[in-house]
Amino acid sequence: MAALDGTRRLVIKVGSSLLVAGGALRADWLRALAEDIAALKKGGADVVLVSSGSIALGRGVLGLSGDVLALEQSQAAAAVGQIRLARAYEEALAPHGLTTAQVLVTLEDSADRRRYLNSRATLEQLLNLGVVPIVNENDTVATDEIRYGDNDRLAAQIAVAIGADHLVLLSDVDGFYSANPATDPGARRFETIDDITPEIEAMAGDAGSGLSRGGMKTKLWAAKTATGAGCALVIADGRQDHPIRALDDGAPATWFAPKGDPKTARKRWIAAMKPQGEISVDAGAARALSRGKSLLPAGVSTVSGEFGRGDPVLILGPDGARLGQGLSRYTSEEARTIAGRRSEEIEPLLGYPARAALIHRNDMAL
Repeated sequence: MAALDGTRRLVIKVGSSLLVAGGALRADWLRALAEDIAALKKGGADVVLVSSGSIALGRGVLGLSGDVLALEQSQAAAAVGQIRLARAYEEALAPHGLTTAQVLVTLEDSADRRRYLNSRATLEQLLNLGVVPIVNENDTVATDEIRYGDNDRLAAQIAVAIGADHLVLLSDVDGFYSANPATDPGARRFETIDDITPEIEAMAGDAGSGLSRGGMKTKLWAAKTATGAGCALVIADGRQDHPIRALDDGAPATWFAPKGDPKTARKRWIAAMKPQGEISVDAGAARALSRGKSLLPAGVSTVSGEFGRGDPVLILGPDGARLGQGLSRYTSEEARTIAGRRSEEIEPLLGYPARAALIHRNDMAL
């Protein structure tokens, strides 16, 4: 995959109009996409799919007509369509030996730090197990997402959460244009965009079809979010079979350049947060952290301040020197309870299963 050479982790966003036509699944197109995903996996890349389509599939099954559905009709269609959407991906990827998982989230899961860490930890574990997560908005409960259709945003949030280096937005247009190419024959497609300027933003239009609700404005928002976290974003035409292969072969598209790399951007974000507490570690833990290890409860000597799960805390060495900052996977009360304890002692102390690391290395800036 030349255009995606060296990609370590990739998010692919699939719009409703690509996956569903006339209320029915485009099964041949999905099988071709599955072949592209299998090729990426064979090349060693982690792949996450952010897929629309549950409402479009569900409304076909329920026989709901009209361009605009009432909110409760959309939610009912989503409930029916979600199970069909997950099954469709499972059946398309299984022949390639790929296991799928359905992950239903909302944008609130990115805004709330505790829920963000939960979602991120689940996705990380799935990817470590070689699974292809199929992420969708939980349209049965997330009314705002139904009204505005934000899977472009969601895809960007997922890309940031998992540290993806590429985000591919498969659309019904082959890139970002200076004007609407359907109505303006002089519209110019951008090959690359290094900076999203006010002039670029002014060129963005709204959604153009009844099923594809994202529009260029949300794609630009997604590009800002992704590139700011070190993830390259591309808007590509997904209508043809094998859209990822076509992109790799040089099909027209618009690439948005990343600002640095995902790891550096995330570390910078964590380091800039205001700490809510302090965790002091012993000499052994300090040495382990310097070697890129996570902070385990056994290496913690004292816990100061009041903080919640997902809050930023300072990490101090045995001499009180600042070693760095990280996002705690425990509350301050829990951290005090398990400080200095071995992993096998945590569950009996807390009374419920818990994570091994107090601060994971991916949530730490030293």
